[in-house]
Amino acid sequence: MPNGAELFVRAAGQLGIDTIFTLVGDHLNEVLTLAAQQGFRIVDMRHESGVTHAADAWARIHRKPALSLVTGGPGHTNSLTGIATAQLAGSPLIAVSGSRPSTLANRQAFQDIDQVAMARPVVKWAAEPPNTAEIPFYLERAYTVANSGRKGAVHLTIPVDLFTGSAAPPARDISLPEEPARPPALGHAIELLRAAERPIVIAGSGVWWAHAEDALRRFIEHTALPLYTITMARGTVSDNHPLAMGYADPALNHAVEAAFREADLFLVVGKRIDYRLALGGARLFPPEARFIQIDIHPEELGLNRRLEVAICADARLALVALTAAAGEAPWPAKPWLDRLRSLRSDWEAHLAEAAGDRAVPMHPAAFFRELKSALPPDVLYSWDGGDFAHWGRAMLPARAPGGWLRLGPLGTIGSALPNSLALQLAHPGRPVAVITGDGALGFYIAEMDTAVRHKLPIVLIVGNDAGWGLERELQSFASGGATVACELQSARYDLIMKGFGGEGEAIDHPEQVRPAIQRAFASGVPYCLNARIRGVRSPFTEWQIAGKKK
Repeated sequence: MPNGAELFVRAAGQLGIDTIFTLVGDHLNEVLTLAAQQGFRIVDMRHESGVTHAADAWARIHRKPALSLVTGGPGHTNSLTGIATAQLAGSPLIAVSGSRPSTLANRQAFQDIDQVAMARPVVKWAAEPPNTAEIPFYLERAYTVANSGRKGAVHLTIPVDLFTGSAAPPARDISLPEEPARPPALGHAIELLRAAERPIVIAGSGVWWAHAEDALRRFIEHTALPLYTITMARGTVSDNHPLAMGYADPALNHAVEAAFREADLFLVVGKRIDYRLALGGARLFPPEARFIQIDIHPEELGLNRRLEVAICADARLALVALTAAAGEAPWPAKPWLDRLRSLRSDWEAHLAEAAGDRAVPMHPAAFFRELKSALPPDVLYSWDGGDFAHWGRAMLPARAPGGWLRLGPLGTIGSALPNSLALQLAHPGRPVAVITGDGALGFYIAEMDTAVRHKLPIVLIVGNDAGWGLERELQSFASGGATVACELQSARYDLIMKGFGGEGEAIDHPEQVRPAIQRAFASGVPYCLNARIRGVRSPFTEWQIAGKKK
């Protein structure tokens, strides 16, 4: 009879899983050995939270469940940050932790903690199989729950004796569940969109998860409606498209403030009306504006804003049905489009003015102007948080579907580096740029080693202002200049990458950016560009401060 490890690996394969993100530990040896023998790709990392971040990124990139496997005890507790990040991002992560033998529960065994109870508040579902024979059922259940409705994280604790124990295989093979698909009725929504003088479409991650990028593009082209994108929808329609107006985030695209306040109708597709959209409040939206919202999760509809039309549906099916309901003839463009393009042009001119600063240490905007002209056109981004990254998010266009990987609503700074490893694994041969700050880099800096060992030629771009820049600016504003616990060393992160076996160099002047970028992407190895910048409030931080002044 097969043992539990064999049942687990067989079930994972039947679910279409072929990659396991992990950090080795005693509870996992049986499973990892067998999975490697069966041809699974084993991506071993240096910190369990890095493991779950990378698996979360893998799930987002492929739009289906991904598997992380860590040991119990501190391995499990370390993994929780990545699990919570995936849950808030609506990412179907299956996070599996080993544990002490089931027979030793509650007997003061080594690493005996209630892992399921710890995970339950930050996942859709958490469980522990009662015996070896039930492992396939529980893994199939985890896959189904993670991938249904609004996707999210799930957790299984599997004791080591269940992996090593034997049991009869299940009577039936595991099969991938299929969700029912029904196009919604959308007549009233079309009437409102056709009648509106100043409509706006806001697209969020639901577009990505539903494979709706083509449906979204066809819809806006047919209706001539202006589009703003945010979260995983960035790049689903390129920012270079004539109907794309850029980021829907007012903290990074200040043109949004005027645009949204002047609009009379919003179609929100696959995006929560959450903190990033000012909870639908008057800081960003006029009280009289009407809202249509499409979301697969019924609890989201009308949560923070009254809706004229609430459509509980898959984003792709809804957009296809909307396009069909709009009639055969394309809609004429509204004069409103010229106003939005003017607002976008004014904002870009403001950023260009900041980028004209050529003093040293470099202004972040000056760095990103040079970076924008030097990056390969098909580059994929893994973005961190912090002021340096926020300058980049404001200035660089999103052009590739799935190529704008962000932290998610938990704001887990530092995860851009482990996220980038999954991004590069998923897109061998494509250029991947990690944009991070020196503070954020410290969380998972040892994953430089992972990049080198797995031959993942990411280009790690570190904005080094020797501090926690965003917090420094917020504290300075609040206290009139004083800061606490915000300063760091101006370390040579490029040399750290070299120490792990990669390459790197320091950048001090804007004219050094282009040749350094060319060397980095041509190197074929993990490469760290240590850009010495000065701390300057990003548009994001200015938005935060403006909110505090009110």
